[in-house]
Amino acid sequence: MAASLATLTASAAFGEYPERPIEMIVAYSAGGGTDTAARTLAPFIEKYLGNDASVVVVNKPGAGGEIGFTDLARADPDGYTIVFINTPNILTIPISRDTRYTMEDIQAVSNVVYDPGAFNVRPGSEFTSLDELVAYAKENPGAVTYGTSGTGGDDHLAALQFSRIAGIEMTHVPFPGAADVRAAVLGGHITMAAMNISEAIDLVNQGELVSLGQMDEERWDGAPDVPTFAEQGYEVVMGSDRGIGAPAGIPEEALNALQDAIAKTIEDPEFLEAAENQKLPLAYRDAAGFQDYLGSLGENLQQIWDENPWVQ
Repeated sequence: MAASLATLTASAAFGEYPERPIEMIVAYSAGGGTDTAARTLAPFIEKYLGNDASVVVVNKPGAGGEIGFTDLARADPDGYTIVFINTPNILTIPISRDTRYTMEDIQAVSNVVYDPGAFNVRPGSEFTSLDELVAYAKENPGAVTYGTSGTGGDDHLAALQFSRIAGIEMTHVPFPGAADVRAAVLGGHITMAAMNISEAIDLVNQGELVSLGQMDEERWDGAPDVPTFAEQGYEVVMGSDRGIGAPAGIPEEALNALQDAIAKTIEDPEFLEAAENQKLPLAYRDAAGFQDYLGSLGENLQQIWDENPWVQ
């Protein structure tokens, strides 16, 4: 009877979740795309959690995201520390080096954004389709230079996967960020920019870039005229997911509350308008779906690493 009473008391107490501010870790600097998306999402999580919820965004940049992801993994699994997950970084870091966290330390809560990768060239390029790119690269091994925002990121890994599937060799040119990649391709310093589709679509719409394809299973509504890689015969699905994770072992009540709040946010007209203004390709997954997706993506990334390590 005493044990039952204690269980009921604890359950009733937890029913008031959240009772104190929730810390949302962003593993990157303030002002970037991840930080902006997180700060856009946070007020809506507060709104739908109710109980005067407060979600405080805390930037913990460094080591490609490892510092923030490690802090999450070491936090108490009580529902009061969550993280804004980025793929593939959260997965590739433990694959490519020894880390203080593994994916077993992290519980997926919900995915919010999937920003597909894309190959983009200037008008007047030697090629205007993926088939033409492959033909050119086969005739000129290594001549195609492609820029990305860094070694081991989704853009780089996508290019490696595409090269493997197509049987071609291209030359990687890493840059500090997407803005640098855009400047380099527009200036003619590189042949092609490998960027997320949301980072290129304004220039595509303005006629300053041509997007050869987007790496999703279906065309994003924001880029309906850009075919997928699969439509063109190349099975490459790669991009950057952005969602919410928590320490493994988070109480089920907190997990469900957070998941439900995010599901309602995705349907909120005000949030949808903000996401459209920021060019955020929304792709909701619940906790179970996101957890399974991270597992399968991790296996794919491990295969890429085993065949062609992106860090020597």
